[in-house]
Amino acid sequence: MTTPAPAVEPGFDTLPVDDLADAALRQAHRAGATYADVRLRRVRALRERVRDGRPESSQESVETGVGVRVLVDGTWGFAAGVELSPRGVGALAARACALARTVRPLRGEPVRLTAEPVPAPVDWQSPFEVDPFEVPTAERTALLAGWCGLLRDGGAHLAEAYLQVFRESTVYHDSEGRRIRQRRTWLHPMVFGFRIDAGDGTFEAMRTLGPPAARGWEYLTGTGWDWAGELARMPELLAEKAAAPRIEPGRYDLVIDPTNLWLTIHETVGHATELDRMRGREAAFAGSSFVRPQDVGVLRYGSPQMTVVADRTTPHALATVGYDDDGVAAGSWPLVTEGLLVGVQHDRQTAGAAGLDRSTGCAYAESYRHLPVPRMPNVSLCPAPDGPDTDELIGRVRDGLYVVGDNSFSIDMARVNFQFTAQRFHRIRNGRLVGQVRDIAYTGTTLDFWRSLEAVGGPQTWLLSGAGQCGKAQPLQIAAAGHGCPSALFRAVPVTDTRTGATG
Repeated sequence: MTTPAPAVEPGFDTLPVDDLADAALRQAHRAGATYADVRLRRVRALRERVRDGRPESSQESVETGVGVRVLVDGTWGFAAGVELSPRGVGALAARACALARTVRPLRGEPVRLTAEPVPAPVDWQSPFEVDPFEVPTAERTALLAGWCGLLRDGGAHLAEAYLQVFRESTVYHDSEGRRIRQRRTWLHPMVFGFRIDAGDGTFEAMRTLGPPAARGWEYLTGTGWDWAGELARMPELLAEKAAAPRIEPGRYDLVIDPTNLWLTIHETVGHATELDRMRGREAAFAGSSFVRPQDVGVLRYGSPQMTVVADRTTPHALATVGYDDDGVAAGSWPLVTEGLLVGVQHDRQTAGAAGLDRSTGCAYAESYRHLPVPRMPNVSLCPAPDGPDTDELIGRVRDGLYVVGDNSFSIDMARVNFQFTAQRFHRIRNGRLVGQVRDIAYTGTTLDFWRSLEAVGGPQTWLLSGAGQCGKAQPLQIAAAGHGCPSALFRAVPVTDTRTGATG
């Protein structure tokens, strides 16, 4: 597939970026920096909302600026601004160096960056067929309104449709010779259906399962997901959910659909194997991690059916880039192999502090105003090459649940104890689905859960999904992370009643 070049973005693509970056790097060198990098970034966002076929809001925002990061005497300094002139970026470099000297007395160990190859100048962009920013507002609204109409015509009492589109355009230069330009585009459509009880005013809701994707407008018109087919089925599923019974809490065998399992991977594997959390250097948003650096190569994370790979190269995945915000080329590496923890995630600084030779290329900054921090790549559970389909996994269960679609979750400060709900829980009896049940969540501890994994589905069950807005760091930064996984069978997982809190 050939990606058409996006329209020139005024205020960014026409900038003399080489001159600006060179001015910042020269000033950083004159001010005593032993290393410096410059990131010019433009973040463009579009948000549409339609309720019951009527436009509710349409917003577009653009943020453009430059951040300069320097190392002076082993100490970071950083400054950011919006004056995109040689004089302005030079002043930022001088300010960053001055800041590094100011905070030098507070520094512990000096910063050590891993050595990394320097590529030839490169230009990278994520693939798409139709630029979503070029689609007229009326066309976007009409499509979302039509989706709402499908739900209302099917019996939903209320329908809401949302669309979020993001584009990051980045130019990165550093004092080691890297010259990188890249552009990433991704979007997330969502449609909610509601059934309202006229008697007491309570309601039941259901959301589409279509995941966010690094694609263009073609994603909303049938490439990569059957939106019309899903919306046609939703009203009946929503009515069944509203009338579904509760079940006794206890231990149940679970067949977890990839539309739900991706979030469990994100929280219990993705964040838990971030090296800064493992080393106690990061605890924002659900704490650090029970995993220790010395556990690599030793810890039995899950059953032999569990193989998890981290990468930044999967086509259409949310964390896929050409290069990270340290200028490190994207790659792929194992985290868990046949149940054994074998790898972690890091950037140049975190890897250097741990005495490692290379970075895994996980540095990311939300905008020009933010310092890069280690962020999760695409973290995916591998399917079994000749594995079963979802129906076969369900057929192996005598009394259990089929879990579909992500919803709410909670996890403790060590990434050990967790609880996940779903869009739908279907009861399984004697290998067959016999209707939905409600007001439940599956719970457990990370290692017990993954060690209870009995089987994973084949490639035909594998789905690429992900988190569009994952929070980390202080000040808060938002990033997107992709997660692919197949359907999977877990044995004897604790299930609780979310209304009473009762456990089995």
